[in-house]
Amino acid sequence: MNDTFKALADPTRRRILDLLKERDLTAGEIAEHFDITKPSISNHLNLLKQAQLVWDERKGQHIVYSLNTTVFQDVLKWMMELQQTQSKG
Repeated sequence: MNDTFKALADPTRRRILDLLKERDLTAGEIAEHFDITKPSISNHLNLLKQAQLVWDERKGQHIVYSLNTTVFQDVLKWMMELQQTQSKG
């Protein structure tokens, strides 16, 4: 879960996740929304993949990225359990 929070700490990565919330995108399509280099976008995508927040799938010559909602559900569950523990204390 540490990788998840580390990935979510960066505003660029959060914006990438917001874009993927709408639909699956290639790295090039994601890069069109930013004023940073494509290698920087690639680095952000790799960190999101390591945190398992996004999936990637090769489709022809492109790699398509999609949101992995399972990890978000796990984080929300953990946060709710934490809140319940604090409420009891």
